[in-house]
Amino acid sequence: MYLITGGAGFIGSNLVAALCDLGHSSKVVVVDNLGIDQKWKNIANHLVYDIIAPTQLDALLAENKKEIEMVFHLGAVSSTTEIDVDLILENNLRLSMRLWRWCAINSVPFLFASSAATYGNGENGFDDNLTSDQLADLKPLNPYGWSKHFFDRWVTSRVENGDNLPPQWVGLKFFNVYGPNEGHKGTQSSLINQLYPKIVSGLPSILFKSHRTGILDGEQRRDFIWVDDCVEVMLWFSNNKNISGIFNVGTGEARTFKDLALNIYANLDVEPNMEFIDTPPNIEKHYQYFTKASLKKLRKAGFSRNFTSLEEGVKKYVTNFLKTNDPYR
Repeated sequence: MYLITGGAGFIGSNLVAALCDLGHSSKVVVVDNLGIDQKWKNIANHLVYDIIAPTQLDALLAENKKEIEMVFHLGAVSSTTEIDVDLILENNLRLSMRLWRWCAINSVPFLFASSAATYGNGENGFDDNLTSDQLADLKPLNPYGWSKHFFDRWVTSRVENGDNLPPQWVGLKFFNVYGPNEGHKGTQSSLINQLYPKIVSGLPSILFKSHRTGILDGEQRRDFIWVDDCVEVMLWFSNNKNISGIFNVGTGEARTFKDLALNIYANLDVEPNMEFIDTPPNIEKHYQYFTKASLKKLRKAGFSRNFTSLEEGVKKYVTNFLKTNDPYR
């Protein structure tokens, strides 16, 4: 049994799809809240073993100690603008600690989602090969990033102290992921998902102005990664259970938001039409102007596959999903 928390979410549902495509449908259990929006469509194309609410998780763990082969913990409050810190801690920290301890006691491999948001403004770099003391120097810019960073530090200290650990433990610092099944995230979805309907409707693309000297409007840079690449990394770790650690998952390249927008226009054969607005005050104070994953640790671990370029990823997203009648994986 593969237990996937957040299995109806963006990255989680793409992992569910991949596991089902590999013939593991009867082994996949999705743990998620579906609510009353369109999130259910993220997993509607696949028949899984079960779908349970997070409130049922403890009972499932108690009843299936010997059946669970691996826990993929991808569920979280992922909004970078969420201000209810108690809600964030309950979902992003305490649940993570509980699952870690359960996996350690029951000898179950544990893979969890971290985030590039843990690096803050990037002034201390994007190196994922850090000790607990070095991690302490990172300063996340929002409660979401801080909650992920707290758990990274907690895990690292457990390892350094020689505590009881899961037989395999993997934390993945996902950078700016884009791809199908992210529509339910609204304004927290990728810029591609947000700009596409505007462009096809003939409206201008809205990008943020730069508020830093030396950086032009739209020239803010991020490490954009196609969601399939993230899934490939997770599946690789599930097949290499002798490897543990916290790893960056990005392309290793920083591209501008303007590059991203121009690629959407190119794939729609539409003349670019971009406007720039001031960054909202509630976002500006914790806005990342640059992210770029260091991949040295992941490559050294043995993951050698090339990552999808921004040009190819945008083409796949627009052509195979956004332009179709069924944009879900």
